[in-house]
Amino acid sequence: MKSLICFALASLLYCFQGTAQHIDFGMINIGSIDTIQSTVLNEPRRLWVHVPLTEPNSGERFPVVYLLDGSAHFPSVVGMIHQLSSINGNTIVPKMIVVGIPNTDRMRDLTPTKDLNMNEPNTSGGGEAFMDFLQKELMPYIDEKYPTSPYKVYIGHSLGGLTVINTLLKRPELFNSYIAIDPSLWWAESSTLKEASTLLNSKQYLNEKLFVGIANTMDSNMTINTVIKDTTQTTQHIRDILTFSKEVVPNSTSGLDFSYKYYNEDTHGSVPLISTYDGLRYIFGWYDIDNDLIPLIMNPESNAETVISKIESHYATVSNNMGYTILPDESLINQIGYGCLQNDLPKKAEAFFKLNVKNYPNSSNVYDSLGDYYAAVEQTDKAIEAYQKAMNTDGGNSYSQEKLDALKKGN
Repeated sequence: MKSLICFALASLLYCFQGTAQHIDFGMINIGSIDTIQSTVLNEPRRLWVHVPLTEPNSGERFPVVYLLDGSAHFPSVVGMIHQLSSINGNTIVPKMIVVGIPNTDRMRDLTPTKDLNMNEPNTSGGGEAFMDFLQKELMPYIDEKYPTSPYKVYIGHSLGGLTVINTLLKRPELFNSYIAIDPSLWWAESSTLKEASTLLNSKQYLNEKLFVGIANTMDSNMTINTVIKDTTQTTQHIRDILTFSKEVVPNSTSGLDFSYKYYNEDTHGSVPLISTYDGLRYIFGWYDIDNDLIPLIMNPESNAETVISKIESHYATVSNNMGYTILPDESLINQIGYGCLQNDLPKKAEAFFKLNVKNYPNSSNVYDSLGDYYAAVEQTDKAIEAYQKAMNTDGGNSYSQEKLDALKKGN
């Protein structure tokens, strides 16, 4: 039994060794540069955009991550999402478009209110206009130009983290999930922290999720339990985040789906990578297929109907959480089918290949795989029919034609 499971997993891992990058003329590209002219901000805004690779004409659409300080965090976030969604058989998070938003005037855009204590030039306090830019210009532009789905994630660090929390408080409907990394809640005499106490008790946050990552910004003689009693300005940053995470949110009536994590070994500068990873794992905790499912699939005693039912039930849960229909991933189902075929589980293999045909009737590849199944069980007429269907769907493909020619010649 164990060898069957390992073999199936190995076959799954092999076929997910694709890349998020497009390799062209010796360059490895993980995204493209785009520009939008903002009327709200009265300036052009450059964007760094990553779109997952898809099969031609697949019609596949993706959730969108909006990433503040885009030029700093874009490579790591794109790589992380690709690793968690596509490499080594991972389906921990969905494949996602990443929109990195580089800064022009960071203090202006990423502060919700003006801080009179800041030295000149003090352009702070443009957070409301920046939210208008997001809502009225950037999001409509991205939705029109790229293959987006409705689910949106907002990620920000430091002042970006402050902006993420302020957006959640003021316009929670803009995003489904929020990741605030070591947010600068001390800004403008902790004004956003003070607002949170009121706003989180004045409305219900039943459709939003928030993850907060907290860095170790304390002196070495302090701990997370003792720093809260300190009153010096040097600890205001971490104290405000702890107050928000341990008191304000838990004691509110908001209903917000919330979690936080303290990183004792990470500084304000190093914490974004690990916080983003943990934040994505928290947000999409329901997305991955259950660990018990692969052993169930490979168990000769389980029947195909039970397994398919569990697969469809899982994706029904995913669809409910995403707010729109998510079909079982074509590549994943395809490779499970081949794993079953190679492990002498033909009924299950057929069930998985037919599931893909049902869900993706416009994909040439699903008919090719079904043809491989019929060829393997020596149902030649059905194999020929399936390969012909593959050749008549979405422009066909060379590998189906080769198999079709070989079968016809053999007949």
